[in-house]
Amino acid sequence: MRLRVLFFGVLRDRFGLAEELEQFPGRTVADLLRYYRAVSPELQELWQSVAVAVNQQYAAADIALSDGDEVALLPPVSGGLVAGGTACTWR
Repeated sequence: MRLRVLFFGVLRDRFGLAEELEQFPGRTVADLLRYYRAVSPELQELWQSVAVAVNQQYAAADIALSDGDEVALLPPVSGGLVAGGTACTWR
């Protein structure tokens, strides 16, 4: 499966603007996040609060990915908290 992954914020500093994954073996958003956690363990805490958009639509961890999808990884801008003070998490 071929994916185009876009990085924002601190993730752009680590990975650059975009990356093409030509042979991504996963099937879901959660698989993609696990892949990047393994590639960059120094950002372990950050991955818990990254928002994901697939083809410009916010996506939950269980969303299936398809060949040719564009996936954006968006770290929190300031602290990763949502209304009410609870953190967004992806596991």
